[in-house]
Amino acid sequence: MHDSGQMTTTLNPDALAWPKGDGLLPVVVQDADSLRVLMLGYMDQDALVATLDSGRVTFFSRSKARLWTKGETSGHVLDLVSARADCDDDALLVLARPRGPTCHLQRASCFPGAPAAALAPLAALLARRQAERPAGSYTTRLFEGGVRRIAQKVGEEGVETALAAVAEDDAALLGEAADLTYHLLVLLRARGLGLADLERTLAERAQDGG
Repeated sequence: MHDSGQMTTTLNPDALAWPKGDGLLPVVVQDADSLRVLMLGYMDQDALVATLDSGRVTFFSRSKARLWTKGETSGHVLDLVSARADCDDDALLVLARPRGPTCHLQRASCFPGAPAAALAPLAALLARRQAERPAGSYTTRLFEGGVRRIAQKVGEEGVETALAAVAEDDAALLGEAADLTYHLLVLLRARGLGLADLERTLAERAQDGG
């Protein structure tokens, strides 16, 4: 499978501007898949080192005056994917995969209504369906039908989308486009690929000027 969840970071804790914040740097945490902003915290150098060493996002709690690993009580940890500094080396952006709600109010994000990429939850659901194969699921039937059958469905949905574009209203076109996108993501998943691979290809094409 090409859609890797492994941690990747080249951040050097010794190179950051710790004195600017009296030893603390603000840390914005985003969901690595949906890009939803999950929370804001603070790290000292020990917290950053602990985060990089353990692979679980760890902060310096100003109220407790100690290191605090997110989810150490609730189990809703943040698995580190990457960490990078801003242009002044005095703030951090962390991408993580949450195991449960990040907010203590049992919300996905500490920022109510924080926007997220719409396709990421669907892609995650398809990955679970592929692994678990629940009985009665249409997605399960698609996976069990194999790549050839899924590819046929993508072709059918593509034709229906094209016909809707020339003969039906916007709502119908959007509905067919949603069906096409769903089946395309199933096809990618059946081939061992994921949404991240598609996004990477699109990003590379954008860099090349489209």
